[in-house]
Amino acid sequence: MRALVYKYEYAFRDRKFVVSFIICLLALAAAFTFNFYTSIYASDVASNQVTDIILSNIPTYDVDMVFVYGPIFVWIFFIALLLHEPKRIPFALKSIALFIVIRAIFTTMTHLGPYPYVIPPGYNGDWMRSLTFGSDLFFSGHTGFPFLMALMFRKVNKIYYYIFITASLFFGTVVLLGHYHYTIDVAAAFFITYSIYVLATMWFKKDREMFYSTEMNPEFC
Repeated sequence: MRALVYKYEYAFRDRKFVVSFIICLLALAAAFTFNFYTSIYASDVASNQVTDIILSNIPTYDVDMVFVYGPIFVWIFFIALLLHEPKRIPFALKSIALFIVIRAIFTTMTHLGPYPYVIPPGYNGDWMRSLTFGSDLFFSGHTGFPFLMALMFRKVNKIYYYIFITASLFFGTVVLLGHYHYTIDVAAAFFITYSIYVLATMWFKKDREMFYSTEMNPEFC
């Protein structure tokens, strides 16, 4: 406990860290606000659905509980990792803000309606679908977010890396089973997210150095 307190004292005595910490919080708040309005726009102008190579050939499964609550556990784990090493926070939150903004821009480009789903027997999770905007489809955040986390921790700890990779693949499967996303939303998430991570490492170099200076595993260098 004393070691953790010392980490925070050391971090917040660093003026550069404090400035970067404030900026990342403001950037994240701005990104969520931007995403809120672009998601409303995408839903308002959504047109018709299209056929899909996977969704057209599988039934809808009741995965709403996993869809809603599963990512919460991943986020709790991710936040715990950041809180354990405060100098990881600026790079992580700035990268996430960049992810949110780029995804929000993508959702406004093609006005594709959500894929229609047939309610399975015993289905009782329709209220959970009402929690989502519905037409902010491209690309899948459920798939992209854990993958971004995996890329961040690839050089830090291989266990964390594999946990997040598994979560990304798992939630990619979940959104297809529940017909929440088209196949292209899931497949493209990996490629776009990797590009976002590369941009983050280029644009937030100092924050990236702080992120990896806290703990580095030479096996993954």
